[in-house]
Amino acid sequence: MTSQLLQTPVEYLKGVGPQRGEALRKELGIATYGDLLVHFPFRYIDRTRFYKIRELNDDLAAVQVIGRVIAKELVGEKRTKRLVAQIRDDTGVLELVWFQGIRWADKMLTPGAVFIVFGKPATFNGKLSMAHPELELYQPSVKKTGNMTLQPVYSSTEKLKQLSLDTRGIQRLQAALLEPALNEIHETLPAYLMREHRLISRRNAFLQIHFPESPAHLLAAQQRLKFEELFFIQLRLLRNKLLHSRKFRGPVFRHVGGKFNTFYHDKLPFELTGAQKRVLKEIRLDTQRGVQMNRLLQGDVGSGKTAVALMCMLLAVDNGCQACLMAPTEILAKQHASSLMDMTGGDLVTIRLLTGSTSRKERRILHQQLESGEIDILVGTHALIEDTVQFKNLGLVVIDEQHRFGVEQRARLWRKNTLPPHVLVMTATPIPRTLAMTLYGDLDVSVIDELPVGRKPIKTIHLYESQRLRMFGFMKQEIALGRQIYVVYPLIRESEKLDLLHLEAGIEAISRTFPLPEYRISIVHGQMPVKDKDFEMQRFVKGETQIMVATTVIEVGVNVPNASVMIIENAERFGLSQLHQLRGRVGRGAEQSYCILMSGNKLSREARIRLETMVRTSDGFEIAEIDLQLRGPGDIEGTQQSGTLDLKIADLAHDQELLAAARNTVTRILDADPELADPDNLLLKAFFSRMENGISWNKIS
Repeated sequence: MTSQLLQTPVEYLKGVGPQRGEALRKELGIATYGDLLVHFPFRYIDRTRFYKIRELNDDLAAVQVIGRVIAKELVGEKRTKRLVAQIRDDTGVLELVWFQGIRWADKMLTPGAVFIVFGKPATFNGKLSMAHPELELYQPSVKKTGNMTLQPVYSSTEKLKQLSLDTRGIQRLQAALLEPALNEIHETLPAYLMREHRLISRRNAFLQIHFPESPAHLLAAQQRLKFEELFFIQLRLLRNKLLHSRKFRGPVFRHVGGKFNTFYHDKLPFELTGAQKRVLKEIRLDTQRGVQMNRLLQGDVGSGKTAVALMCMLLAVDNGCQACLMAPTEILAKQHASSLMDMTGGDLVTIRLLTGSTSRKERRILHQQLESGEIDILVGTHALIEDTVQFKNLGLVVIDEQHRFGVEQRARLWRKNTLPPHVLVMTATPIPRTLAMTLYGDLDVSVIDELPVGRKPIKTIHLYESQRLRMFGFMKQEIALGRQIYVVYPLIRESEKLDLLHLEAGIEAISRTFPLPEYRISIVHGQMPVKDKDFEMQRFVKGETQIMVATTVIEVGVNVPNASVMIIENAERFGLSQLHQLRGRVGRGAEQSYCILMSGNKLSREARIRLETMVRTSDGFEIAEIDLQLRGPGDIEGTQQSGTLDLKIADLAHDQELLAAARNTVTRILDADPELADPDNLLLKAFFSRMENGISWNKIS
């Protein structure tokens, strides 16, 4: 049963009230007792040990030290007044500083007395120091000296801190809640699973996560709650996948026909890679089962996803069906239509384009041709999901850069046919295995992990601002060889907050360095009208301009084989995934291509890792894994929109083994008992039913 107590509005908890309750709701999304209970600490301060002074450094969080007071003095006057003291242990000296509470600290610190001090160590003027540490007189005769616990640290906000709801304030609320709530926290996992995975009870896990008795108790609580969270996400995804395969029949593509074979033998301009052949085989098997295919096709930039998608669409046409390809932008839709027409030679199948800028007259004709079956393949943007767009017999839907479309938008395409069409969703953003398992666990996943034969790897170079003249010289060199160049900026105009080399200043500098008429420049950014943007893009595509100065609007949707250089300004400001996508705009022709990462001279540790990774590897999947480690799943493009990533405690970057264990366990359970009818699984079935009714796992007692 769902506990009524945990559904209680948070303002009724002792110590909260209406004002704090409203702040908790707005600032942290904590509306009920249950929400507060799953507001877990994001880290813990380890007070279970004492450090020696020589062990201290700037990278440590707050620590405890035992030392004897050897000196203290008041320094400065009035506003600059401060108390400076020194303590010593057998390894060194630590300076303690107070700017406030001076009178209290001065009274406490008796020279020669031994104290336990607790605070964040830092280096100042070459000396180790600690500002405003906690003080406790050391009493060796007392058995338990010091605060020997793991102190939880909770996320809060400035507004909440003003209402005394900082870490300590939230901890007080958790203490007030846990006493009545513990009896309302009921088990969700069957006994056999808890034994198999050596998990502690749910009730004990909640107690230890907020008030851990020891590091071992904390680890056991984290393991239990993380496993539960990942297990139920996988149960929902895999059971939905199972139910989907039973519920939705799909068109049967019985044979490989003339159009597919003609294209494969006579028109395909290159030999398929082993990965492309493997993926085609997987899709071929899917479309023969009579069940709607739901497959995710992952492939790095330039790996040949479009060719695979086209061959799948030809397979549909050979079996009396139509196909459509939906892209997120008009530029990309036009590029796909043009690419498909070029590859098929214009006479193999009838391909048409439908976007927001298609005229009414063209639409009317197109709608008629679509309903009569004259059009084999329709390429378009969101315009494809309009109710007026009706197919004669839609058998395959291909969705490119699928993370840019909502679930409802995709579902509207399914409803375009009596028999749901097969669905192939594609992404050029490599997704780490753990993320794919969680985000797209209900889809079958195919991966194209080979680049076409003969494709030259892009050479990536990192240059600092002080090397800008070298970069300009290289640009002139490449343009003299007849090549074209992209220069990408993170901003359009100067920002007061971010001191970046912005687009407008960049255009000015490039115009001075590359004057007319010898050099011509295209300018593209997201705030331009679509027509102007298309005009500038086309100038570059046709080779009328040598340099394309742009923001990240060109990240997806431009294919210029003659462009051999990608220069990314302020590269340290971009995420790895975005840098990799931008790099993929070059390297599409026969010539050697380059990516130059320009950065400031001072770099953070993470920025340095990102740039070093880009220089070292072009493997999109390795880059995606590092990106996940650095940024976490919530920041990776397209993942925020998915409800499955509302993780309360699990961390996909670090809990990969636990996720695999949870998924394998769910797979085994559903293989043996798909209806969860076994007496041992009734607890899971009851919990799953409540999840299906829209109650989050963390709201259940």
